[in-house]
Amino acid sequence: MGRIARLSRLPLGSLRDAAEGAVRRWRGEAPGAVTADLRRRGADRTRSVLGEAKGGALKAGQLLATVDALFPADPEATWQSALATLPADNPAMPFADLEPTLIDELGQDWRQHFTEFSTAAAAAASLGQVHRARWNDGRDVAVKIQYPGIAEALRVDIAAVSVFTRFAALIAPGMALPPLVAEMRDRLSEELDYRREATVQRAFVRAYADDDVIVPKVVHATERVLVTEWLDGTPFTDLAPRNPADGSPGQADQSTRDAAALAYMRFAVSGPERSGWLHTDPHPGNFRWTPDGQLGVLDFGSALPMPDGMPATFGTLIRLLQEAGSTPSSARGVGTTGIDADLRDALEREGFISPGSRVDAVKLRDYLSPFTEPSRHETFTFTPEWLSTHFGRLGDPRNPDFAVALQLRMPPEHLFTHRVWLGVVGVLCQLRATVPVRAEVTRWLPGLDAGDR
Repeated sequence: MGRIARLSRLPLGSLRDAAEGAVRRWRGEAPGAVTADLRRRGADRTRSVLGEAKGGALKAGQLLATVDALFPADPEATWQSALATLPADNPAMPFADLEPTLIDELGQDWRQHFTEFSTAAAAAASLGQVHRARWNDGRDVAVKIQYPGIAEALRVDIAAVSVFTRFAALIAPGMALPPLVAEMRDRLSEELDYRREATVQRAFVRAYADDDVIVPKVVHATERVLVTEWLDGTPFTDLAPRNPADGSPGQADQSTRDAAALAYMRFAVSGPERSGWLHTDPHPGNFRWTPDGQLGVLDFGSALPMPDGMPATFGTLIRLLQEAGSTPSSARGVGTTGIDADLRDALEREGFISPGSRVDAVKLRDYLSPFTEPSRHETFTFTPEWLSTHFGRLGDPRNPDFAVALQLRMPPEHLFTHRVWLGVVGVLCQLRATVPVRAEVTRWLPGLDAGDR
């Protein structure tokens, strides 16, 4: 009940802000100043509530952090600033509350495993927090310790976040993402077993051993404690331009951001073929850019097994939508019947829609154009402005095209590729990166090339 009460501060706070805003504008306050003030308040409240709640609620916030451009016009970058720090700037739990977990998992003499151990948290995540230490063989390590009682908290969060998403449009359009709740319900329980995460991480270590990707080696793993080698580097949240409005540099120049973005995108789409797993947690807090120009990857708790590589579902859908033509229906005017029929036939043939269904195939293609547009180009520049323009209707139940997407018959794996690609695009836009999209997605997404059939 306490967790539900804390999470309810989000929709209730939004209702209160909406009422206050109406009164202040009626009294004659400048509408722009009122909007900016309430936006700051809403962003601060969201970061505070989700950060303190941890668990599934914080997972939801981490996903939102990758797609901040879906929020309304925000000239002060209020939402971006609040959400960007959410994955790495959460309140830490006192070490005294975590030590019983170390004792349960490593024994009363758990300190004998380490020559040094910092009781100050290095990072606080959604299901556990990380402490820096030195293993008894001299290696610097990261010790991830699961929060006590988090399994019970997750069950509450799933129910609460499910309700919260229904009110999310009061905070910002695009936040009510049904796949988010479905994913948390089906997959978060797997993240509670750090032994499973260790298995996934070892698979990625083997797959990228000879590449410019650094995956820390697993040192020791139990159900609730995971010890891996320590990884230094600049978080992706610090690579992004400081001022989103003019693209002024943060801790990286444009060439560095482009190189980091290419490595990040390549890792996201190549994982299934190379490791047999899809890394399904693409938020920027999980990635580092090392001083020698390599991509470092952290946190493998959220991963989907794909032993046969990426299914052709996602690539095939993108290809079918591309083949239907590149001009939006609103610009074509008359003469759309043939294109509509051809695309409908192709979608039906591939099993995306039921025979005889009344899906408006052209509206569907327009609705998903943000996914198809980048892969049309050899090189594409991602910006927050492009994302907000094209993705503004994505997942917005108030948009009439939203119902079109819900009529698709999607295999389960499509929900995860959809979520990963959405997160990747969000991070690329935060970086304002220019990357060779076409060659990468064609290489790693089966079904995108007609020759894959």
